Order: sequence, then structure tokens, then C-alpha cells
Amino acid sequence: MAVVSELKIKLFADGADIKSMEALSKHTHISGFTTNPTLMRKAGVDDYERFAAEVLRIIPDRPLSFEVFADDFPTMERQARVISSWGKNVYVKIPVTNTQGESACPLIERLSADGIPLNITAILTVEQVAAVARVLDKKTKSIVSVFAGRIADTGVDPVPVMSRCVSILADMPNAELLWASPRELLNIIQADEIGCHIITATPDILGKLPTLGKDLTAYSRETVEMFYRDAKASAYNIKL
Repeated sequence: MAVVSELKIKLFADGADIKSMEALSKHTHISGFTTNPTLMRKAGVDDYERFAAEVLRIIPDRPLSFEVFADDFPTMERQARVISSWGKNVYVKIPVTNTQGESACPLIERLSADGIPLNITAILTVEQVAAVARVLDKKTKSIVSVFAGRIADTGVDPVPVMSRCVSILADMPNAELLWASPRELLNIIQADEIGCHIITATPDILGKLPTLGKDLTAYSRETVEMFYRDAKASAYNIKL
């Protein structure tokens, strides 16, 4: 993966399938892992703590993000402190608001001040990034996850938005901007070019990494060969 090695951005894997996470952990170009309750539910996880313990056993040396799932801030805080105790490489994912739209910034400020590494998630606006940046402790490691893919889903180009977010975090050496929910491999290049620190992607997108820098003429021929093989295998016939 020569082209991948030229990227400045860190590649994180997003998912909750233990076998997939273990396989990806063997690749040196994967710098960390993220998950969330939705991905865990889709993967059939029925015991949060047992799942986390297994992930930490197989991936003890790279950042892992585990999310709180309470909706009230006092319970969210208690969950965050327990999750943080699971390992030195654990980042606690805190949603930027609760389901009522109330800002989590006071909680983020308390946890960050106590030295707990955080991954602030579900961010979609520049204003949210600015608000989070104001309360993060500059001495504490943090990840600011902006869902660029969801921004794009609304018809808005996420690149200018993410560029502004890079600028907001420029004077915070321990805060990293994460491009979340990418929709295609191109997003990795876009995130790298604007100076985003991390991009997290599902295994299907990460599986396309070998096509980076691929010769398009050769790729065209391979596509035609694929169509030909599938048509032949299907025994299609046109009466002439």
C-alpha cells in the first residue's frame, strides 16, 4: 500500500464486529478504532462491558473509542468515568448534545479537566466545533468527530466546513479533528488534503484502499473483463 503510506491522515476503522476488528488490527496502517451503540447493535453485541473487554484484549495498543449511552448528563458522566477506567488507550465518546438538544459542553469541560480522553461525537456544524473547543482542556487528549458524510447527505459540500474546523482546532495540540461517516474513498484524500488529523471508515471503504492511485485505463479494462465474466457465467443468450 505505497500510496496509503504517503497519507498524513490517520486511518481509524469504524465497526463492532470482533473478527473484522481483529483482522484490521493486524494492519499497521490502521491507527485506531471507533464504534458506537448503533454499530454494536447491528453486530449483535448484547453485553457492552464484555464486548469492550474483548476488544481491549485484542487491541491493547491503539486508540479505542467507546460511547456512553445515557441521555441525562449525570448518568452520562458516571458512565464516562467507568468507561475511561477500562484502559489507557480508551477515548470516551460523548455526543455533543443529548436527545433534547441540550449541549454537553458543561460535561465535556468537567471530564476534560479531569484528564479523561474524550471523543466528542455527532457534530455537524462549525458552531458546535467552536463551542467544544472552548471547553476542552488543552492538556488533555481529545478527538472532535464531525460527521462530514452526513453533511454531504444534505447536499452541502463538507470540505469547506471541515477546513474551518481544522482552523478552529489549530492552536490545540492535543485535539484532533476526525472526519466521520465517509461515503467513498475520495473522502480520505479530501480529508488528508485539508489537514484533517483522522478519518474513520467502515471495513467496506477501507477494503478499497488498494485502488488508490490505480491506473484508470487499466481499471477500465478490468471493469469490462468483469462484465464479460459475469455475462458468460450467467449463460445469457441473444437470438441473432
